[in-house]
Amino acid sequence: MKTSGLLRASLFGTLLLSSALAQAQVDAVQAARLGQDLTPIGAEKAGNAAGTIPAWDGGLARDVSAFDSAQGYRDPYAADQPLFSITAANAQQYREQLSPGQLAMLTRFSDSWKLNVYPTRRSASYPDKVYAAAKHNATSAKLIENGNGIADFKLATPFPVPQSGLEVLWNHLVRYRGDSVKRYYAQAVPQAGGDYFMTKIEDLFLFNQAAGDQSQSDGNILFYFRQSVLAPARLAGTELLVHETVNQVKEPRLAWLYASGQRRVRRAPNVAYDSPGTSSDGMRTTDNFDMFSGAPDKYDWQLMGKKELFVPYNSYRLAAKSNKYSDIVKRGHINPDLLRYELHRVWHVRATLKAGMRHQYKQRDMYFDEDSYQVLVVDHYDNRDTLWRVGESYTINLYDQPLIWTKGDAVYDLIGGRYVIGVLSNEEPANQFDIALKPSDFTPAQLRRDSRR
Repeated sequence: MKTSGLLRASLFGTLLLSSALAQAQVDAVQAARLGQDLTPIGAEKAGNAAGTIPAWDGGLARDVSAFDSAQGYRDPYAADQPLFSITAANAQQYREQLSPGQLAMLTRFSDSWKLNVYPTRRSASYPDKVYAAAKHNATSAKLIENGNGIADFKLATPFPVPQSGLEVLWNHLVRYRGDSVKRYYAQAVPQAGGDYFMTKIEDLFLFNQAAGDQSQSDGNILFYFRQSVLAPARLAGTELLVHETVNQVKEPRLAWLYASGQRRVRRAPNVAYDSPGTSSDGMRTTDNFDMFSGAPDKYDWQLMGKKELFVPYNSYRLAAKSNKYSDIVKRGHINPDLLRYELHRVWHVRATLKAGMRHQYKQRDMYFDEDSYQVLVVDHYDNRDTLWRVGESYTINLYDQPLIWTKGDAVYDLIGGRYVIGVLSNEEPANQFDIALKPSDFTPAQLRRDSRR
């Protein structure tokens, strides 16, 4: 029996994909572009032809006085004025620079939602050690085990010249967020009428410097994580411990839960995929945490290419400590007057649920900032192919470090009209970086000893 041309092409494509997943490094010529026509972590250094996206000139320089305890991070672009606003009335004029979910938000909340568009400021910057790691990773890091893991990378940005959707995703999962971090934040899940209460949370992160080194016993640990619910009183004392593994198919995420009412630590194998997120009232899944986290194995990941999109960016005004949570959390969505949108180039990656797999989301269209690989916008589709939820991450450059991280992550439900907004820190203590943590602080026994109730 003769093999048809279509079948031969399909077989060739499968072999090519398998080869790419097994050996994803780029050659020295491609790697040499980093710091030349590409930024040190792989974005296009040049601006766009229209002049509406400027060239990257290094981003914000490190400034140890960037954070003020009274006002939060000083807004380096406070003098900027909006160029225009996108509303339901003029949305079609900008539809090529908006995701389907962003357009749907404008329609769903036509009387209250808008995107205030400001000049584009390419503020992303990182420490020199991150740039050095990206240079090394370009010719070293590789996807393994069908893309469920990565190996031979250092620190962050394993694929600065990404060749596939999975590589872009891994750049997000392994992006630099410091070495050890304590952060406090608040989360709200407003009801349809607008009523809400604030959940107060403390997170501890210890990023494993040996991650990706297969010769090390802990090489499959990406980071250690502890989360404590501080308020309200009825939830206070709930504690979550996670050892976030790199390859979660080979070694599933290790998680333990301390419930203050039971006063014992127990394994929590369901802290993964589409199980409900902490204190989210079912409004986000566990893998909605950080816009996407956890194992990629339930989906096929397709790199759709780059596009120019209006995305939330440089959200210093939202993050200002002059804002109370009552200024931010509104009925249906957060206060759009506190948000800033800019035109940026983003990687568009489409995740499609594999045959035989189960998840609340059948398709997820993700838009990754080219300058940081932070996911900024996600459109979520349910199993009836209906656009269901829209996620947005409101990031800033914490330029006393420097690094890009969120100051608010939201998931909006287009059908129910509700949402969850987390990682707000306006009324919380400042993030603490480079704190003294060690792996032994992240054991079930230590969790029990440290429990607050």
